[in-house]
Amino acid sequence: MTPENQAMQDDPNLNPAQFWVMDGQSLWHEKAGKGNISCASCHGESKSAMRGVAVQFPKMVQGKLQTLEGQINQCRVTKQGASQLAYESKELLALTVFVASQSKGLLIAVQETSANKASLLKGRQWFNTRMGQLNLSCAQCHEERAGLKLGGSFIPQGHPTAYPIYRLEWQGLGSLQRRLRNCMSGVRAQQFEYGSPEMAQLELFLMWRARGMPLESPGVRP
Repeated sequence: MTPENQAMQDDPNLNPAQFWVMDGQSLWHEKAGKGNISCASCHGESKSAMRGVAVQFPKMVQGKLQTLEGQINQCRVTKQGASQLAYESKELLALTVFVASQSKGLLIAVQETSANKASLLKGRQWFNTRMGQLNLSCAQCHEERAGLKLGGSFIPQGHPTAYPIYRLEWQGLGSLQRRLRNCMSGVRAQQFEYGSPEMAQLELFLMWRARGMPLESPGVRP
């Protein structure tokens, strides 16, 4: 990151993602669904209840690998009696980044367990699988060529420490799954569907790979 991008990310008055954080805070207190309850009705004060939550996802919930977005939608359906929010919708991004921001600065704590071992292995396989017409894997860029340049830009190590993230090229907020689909499109591969098991598995491996790094959400990138 350039010093300018770093400064924009670290200053709440400059970080454009704060608009989504504020929307998420409003949604946290908004009653919804047949249950006519809000997130706050169950969880209470977000600063304490959600502190440390985002650094543990994806994780196994009732036998299913669940991302943070997936868990929010699961709560909406089972607790609020409301419909799921569409992936990349303003509402789901806002709630996700609001929850994630409560853990800003905490270390990513995803660990391998007996419950997630199979999913973690699948995620590792996806990370190392060549795909698309360009026949490239995630690892070939973000491990073998990390620090080099592609199209004049440095290739990062691909750690998902700042999602949901505000990208200047998007002029908006986006999820990790959106970024992964962008990469798949870039190598001319068939994209995994939003909310698919494959996306959750890959996201799990990436968060495990970044374990011990501080969560930056909401981040800012070029």
